[in-house]
Amino acid sequence: MTSRSFLRLALAGAVATGGVLFTTLPADAGKAPKTVPVRLLALNDFHGNLEPPTGSSGRMVDENGNTVDAGGAAYVATHMKGLTDRNTIAVAQGDLIGATPLVSAAYHDEPSVEFMGKLGLKVAAVGNHEFDEGYTELRRIMNGGCHPVDGCSPAGKWKGATFDYVGANVLFKNPRERTDALAALGGSNSAKVKQALADWGVPALPPVSIKMMNGVPIGFIGLVTQTTPSIVTSEGIKDLKFVDEVKAANVASKLLKLVGVKAQVVLVHEGDQVTAGQSPDACSAVPGAGNRIATQVDPEVDLILSGHSHQAYLCKVKDPAGKDRLFSQGGSFGRVITQVDLRVNTKTRDVERASVVADNHVVTRTVPADPEISAFVQTWKDRVAPVANRPVGTISADITNTAAPSGESPLGNLIADGQLAATRTGGNAQIALMNPGGVRASLAYASSPVNEGDGVVTYGEAFTVQPFNNLMQVVTLTGAQLKTVLEQQFTGGPNNQAFTKILQPSANFTYTYSRSAAWGSKVSDMKIDGVPVTDTQTIRVAANNFLVGGGDAFLAFTEGTELWSGPLDIDAFVDQLGRDNPIAPPATNRITAVD
Repeated sequence: MTSRSFLRLALAGAVATGGVLFTTLPADAGKAPKTVPVRLLALNDFHGNLEPPTGSSGRMVDENGNTVDAGGAAYVATHMKGLTDRNTIAVAQGDLIGATPLVSAAYHDEPSVEFMGKLGLKVAAVGNHEFDEGYTELRRIMNGGCHPVDGCSPAGKWKGATFDYVGANVLFKNPRERTDALAALGGSNSAKVKQALADWGVPALPPVSIKMMNGVPIGFIGLVTQTTPSIVTSEGIKDLKFVDEVKAANVASKLLKLVGVKAQVVLVHEGDQVTAGQSPDACSAVPGAGNRIATQVDPEVDLILSGHSHQAYLCKVKDPAGKDRLFSQGGSFGRVITQVDLRVNTKTRDVERASVVADNHVVTRTVPADPEISAFVQTWKDRVAPVANRPVGTISADITNTAAPSGESPLGNLIADGQLAATRTGGNAQIALMNPGGVRASLAYASSPVNEGDGVVTYGEAFTVQPFNNLMQVVTLTGAQLKTVLEQQFTGGPNNQAFTKILQPSANFTYTYSRSAAWGSKVSDMKIDGVPVTDTQTIRVAANNFLVGGGDAFLAFTEGTELWSGPLDIDAFVDQLGRDNPIAPPATNRITAVD
């Protein structure tokens, strides 16, 4: 098998990204033994945490049941070096970037992608957060070039990722692309190949990456959760569709097998929740979307390394042929490295499943920090410090994003109040609603290590709370449409809301919901400034562009009219933090929940 023969099968690669990726790693010289060793080291959901994450995000239960400090790029690097041998391929399962601290986000996550290259990463599945700034920006991160608006970073022209991003279930919507894609096969008359490609569609990213290790090819199939369109801003992915993960994996597996690649690994940005407090090596995953993929993809796939749910587990599941295969995940924020050791038969070129051994290593901070990476992170901290350390307001106590029984959080309510204030002039907003998933951290009263003082909130801390740079928008909804938006907070409706997501309301908007009522009849007693809302009145509703575009399955927002766009959400939040100092935690009494 040669790279040329496989490139003739590069459906979207030849059209969109230059080919299915086939990279050679060092191989053993001399006569091949019966089996050869391969080690995989995997990370997932790093989210740009170059500095050690703080609070609960920086702690992890270890193998002995102890809660320890974990994470931080310099410590990840030390642990990776200690685990790496000549048989190692480093991989990742998505969300390396997006929803990141300011030290990375200020430069469109180029620092985090560069760090991954320094770690020796070879292949990564895309996660939903890789699409936070849209498909075009993801391609720039992959291939290089300066940002079209902000220009080059202080490091100069971006050279692109040194590892392969893959996503087999990310397809172009436009079927006309298919003619060009088939032409890129070099006139292949293989009916099997043509049928496989017809079943697939037109990938917008390289679907697979092949790495040679010790004389055998290892195929990596990238997948991202098919729910991505509901959790990223719609404009940036308007030309894409995200298809069922199992179907895409099976087609990719078939193509790999057609060219003789039988050792196959799925890197999937979808996973399951766990029973809390378990060892990272326990099989504590509660079967869900990740387990469905792990048990249903083609038996040719040998391992399922997952992400997205930010949990740590090592499970053995049955494939459709009844054989055992690994299904794992390594937490989030660089707190866990998943090590997988296996052997590949040099005659069959397939993984010997009985040889697979996995271990989730907690990235403790009791080891020496890697000096090169420490200096690298410090360089970016110094570059962003004048912005990050600027005080923007004061608070009188912790303001948390922990939900009250009603679903509100003090910080979510504070953000909604700021969004309403920012959109009254120009957008004529009457109320504001904030999605809870966009409130990424709490505000702590205690001073941070930069010694800004107790109660002082810096721009960097504010950005950690609101890192997406969404636009504030205002649309007109009827009272009936607004009620539908609120009904869409709950499971059981036509939009297949995966779990209840209570929108955070501005202080002048109140309502009641019933936990036991049927979907469609849960919400009642809506009031604006104490005045009951009628079905026919029109209301100017402020929200970020993610929600206005139907994000988080709030599709009723897309029925809004008279769209107005205003400031960034981070600017609205910063302005709010500068008002009425010191700010006390807002009460969580805007929503009344009844049984």
